[in-house]
Amino acid sequence: MMTDNDLLSHNTAGERPQPPRIILIGYMGAGKTTIGHALSKELGMPFYDLDWYIETRMHRSVKQIFDEKGEEGFRRIEHNMLHEVAEFEGVIISCGGGTPCFFDNIDYLNLQGATVYLKASPQVLCQHLKMGRTVRPLLLGKTQQEMEQFVSEQLLAREPYYLKARHVINVDLLDHYDKIKVTVGQIKTLLGL
Repeated sequence: MMTDNDLLSHNTAGERPQPPRIILIGYMGAGKTTIGHALSKELGMPFYDLDWYIETRMHRSVKQIFDEKGEEGFRRIEHNMLHEVAEFEGVIISCGGGTPCFFDNIDYLNLQGATVYLKASPQVLCQHLKMGRTVRPLLLGKTQQEMEQFVSEQLLAREPYYLKARHVINVDLLDHYDKIKVTVGQIKTLLGL
């Protein structure tokens, strides 16, 4: 099994070692994109949000792809695009909430870089999703109660995949600003950056 030191690439300029890829996973609303942007700024590494990458390459929104191809069709596209992005060196990638749960993607991600699960409770996730501005195809048309039940059930089903990440960081107890600052600090510490 690879260790964190095996994932670090050393440069000859005397700078800090950089992992070839930092991969953020977790349920929708956990803050993967927000943390990814902050980590990118802090470390000077390019950031790729997988959903954004898919939308850019497919010239369609995730919602449009879901509407046209269904979840199974979207997951196939997502899998292919994941393999493209995961070839980029020295990047930070945030995956969609379902990405690790299909096609053995979590095992592939663990081979490609330092995976970090941003763990949050269903209550915190629902709060973030309610306040968020992103369209979430799987939540469209659901009442608050239906959303809470859906998130709880889906998180229960997905968490075994998420827990396969090399690192787990609980983001429940932090407010927005502190969550970003503390989580970036925790990731840097975990990866020796």
